[in-house]
Amino acid sequence: MRQTGDHNAVPGTGSLPLQEDARHPNVHRQRHAHTGAHSVKIHVVRARHHFASDRDERQPARIRRLMLAGVLALLYMLTLGVFYLRHLIALQTLQVAIVLACTSFLLFRLCFALGWNLKVKEKNLRMPITLCSIGIMLFVAYLEPVTQMVFVPFLFLIMAFVMPRFLPRTILLLAVITLVGYASVVAAHYVRHGSNAIFALESMQLLVLAVTLPGFALLADRVQRLHNALFKANRKIRNIEEDAQRDALLGCFNRRYIVAALEQQKRLADDAGTPLCLAVIDLDHFKRINDEAGHLGGDEVLRTFARIAQDNVRAGDIFGRYGGEEFLLVLPDTSLLAALNVAERIREQVERFAWDKKLRNRVTVSIGLTQQIPGESVLDLFSRTDTAMYMAKQGGRNQVVVEEPPADAAIA
Repeated sequence: MRQTGDHNAVPGTGSLPLQEDARHPNVHRQRHAHTGAHSVKIHVVRARHHFASDRDERQPARIRRLMLAGVLALLYMLTLGVFYLRHLIALQTLQVAIVLACTSFLLFRLCFALGWNLKVKEKNLRMPITLCSIGIMLFVAYLEPVTQMVFVPFLFLIMAFVMPRFLPRTILLLAVITLVGYASVVAAHYVRHGSNAIFALESMQLLVLAVTLPGFALLADRVQRLHNALFKANRKIRNIEEDAQRDALLGCFNRRYIVAALEQQKRLADDAGTPLCLAVIDLDHFKRINDEAGHLGGDEVLRTFARIAQDNVRAGDIFGRYGGEEFLLVLPDTSLLAALNVAERIREQVERFAWDKKLRNRVTVSIGLTQQIPGESVLDLFSRTDTAMYMAKQGGRNQVVVEEPPADAAIA
């Protein structure tokens, strides 16, 4: 087996209590004395986080957009409040507007809370929320004609709010619905008051809306194109970042990401005072596997092992390829005994797997396992773990070797 570097052992005169039983016959414990230099060079970069994006996880974003719509409704109510204080509208009108706005908001919030919105195609409920908002403003404009002076600016706020997400034809449909609604208010005022002056003024405002609202549809087309271009660019960036994190052959995390994750988890462990364990896993006699199965067969062995390892680690563990047939497993917030259980489970599953019959010898792994000593560097932690792995090789392979930190340095 080709070694990736010569490593010196690490300080440790004490011992960490570690229970061994019949389930771990291939586990050995080692204590070493520190002699100095290290030959492993670790390149550390900042880890990037990849967020899953299924539809249920988008609910908080949808609720935040609803809250923003609620803020716009609050501004509208405050404006009506100023009108009331100036004796321009009746208290009853203000109360009706508040009741309608609050009831609508609570109903939409309930839909998001219970997940009813997930049962429809448009899960953000943008169109119902928009139509409800415009409907309330039109009703208030019908009750109090003076409020028409705030109808137009708040209408444009609403249109601007939904423009990036609505198709141009949807904006045009919304404009037509608004114009029909406003024309109905104008007609109702004329029937109600019979004033030619009021009718002429409101008709001019209707004409202004009829001219400007279709312009929103044209503008929405441009905004939609820019939005789509930005979305595609962001998706490409996410794919590039994902590819930069993954090993192209195996699909697990690559060296750059796994070392970055180790550095990040070390900082978190130092700050929080929690245990951190690291395992170095190396396939035994991999050169012989390549000779027996060929390079394509060797690649398939690596892929299968990576899949076995990822199926047997926990959700919070981080597994990746360090190089060649050597892999790292970072176990955050994990005691040495718990980490040993994970490492031994991987070793056992690899040994039991039904490998290709072309392989004359069974595929096994040697694993070195250590727990971080508070304050030590990533280089020291890796060096101790790699040394433990080589001792597993020297001890006969197909085993887990645990390098125990001193008792006074270990994290309980």
